[in-house]
Amino acid sequence: MGFILSFIFMPLYKKLILWTKSQNLSAGIICVGLLAIFILPIWFLSPVAIDQAVKVYFASQDFDFVTPLKSIFPSVFTSETFAVEAGNAIGNFVTGLTDALVRSFSKLVLEIPALLLQLVVVLFTLFFVLRDKDRLFDFVKSFSPFSKEVEKKLAESSSGITASVLYGQVVIGTIQGTIAGIGFLIFGVPNAILLGLLAIVAGIFPVIGTILVWGPVFIYSILQMSSISIIGIFIFGFISTNIDNFLRPLIVSRRVKIPSVIIILGMIGGVFFFGVLGFILGPLVIAYLLIILEGYQFKKKKSKFFIEEESEQKLLFQKFSR
Repeated sequence: MGFILSFIFMPLYKKLILWTKSQNLSAGIICVGLLAIFILPIWFLSPVAIDQAVKVYFASQDFDFVTPLKSIFPSVFTSETFAVEAGNAIGNFVTGLTDALVRSFSKLVLEIPALLLQLVVVLFTLFFVLRDKDRLFDFVKSFSPFSKEVEKKLAESSSGITASVLYGQVVIGTIQGTIAGIGFLIFGVPNAILLGLLAIVAGIFPVIGTILVWGPVFIYSILQMSSISIIGIFIFGFISTNIDNFLRPLIVSRRVKIPSVIIILGMIGGVFFFGVLGFILGPLVIAYLLIILEGYQFKKKKSKFFIEEESEQKLLFQKFSR
């Protein structure tokens, strides 16, 4: 995690050096800022999120799922037996999901001392990776069996892939989920903090996106809320789903596009192997593996797995201009 954060905050670190003229001070500012970013949300948001998760858990046990579904899909729920079975199945699923959320938040609170110790290791690693990046990079390259030309290609590919995963998926997905959560708060959606956190997780996943969360919330608003809230929730949800089309070219400096199947498989496998951090590490492991395999093949042509968007756009432009 320290290495990942160092990659994310390296541009900020370089700008701080120009201002502070000190590597230690610049790295220290970033570490202190991250410490505050980590502690403050846990301090203020954890009690609220746990309280909302408990409320949702108890409410889901008594909520009538059949009546809203009948009003939305009357032709599907013509059979009373089918409606009851469907309602029970949905109720069991929602109850199990909310129970898992409550247990996760409770476990998080109990593990705060261990998390703080891990955070110290992360920040310690981050500080020295930011400060000694060049020496560390030279040390890693000393183990490489490849030629200088291939090493340069691997370094460029690795940097582009890392930027694509971290900025293109994690950072943009977090922004998308945050926008949806702000909409929930503004328009008075119940348990908005909890739903916003779920929207952030959904936004990080490719293909799925925040609509997995704000879609059901929008349906709920149609049934239970005012017209202004319905319109507002839809607008914020629509923005959160489509803002990546605007942000991605601005945030992802290395325009390398990874197929969604690689990211999804990496995230799923990463969660099983690394835990929560696998959302980030899984896709990177698969991507680096493919890059190293290409290095051993000494290919000179473009990668079959990673397509440079600029080249793709040029081909499309030439095709349509004809």
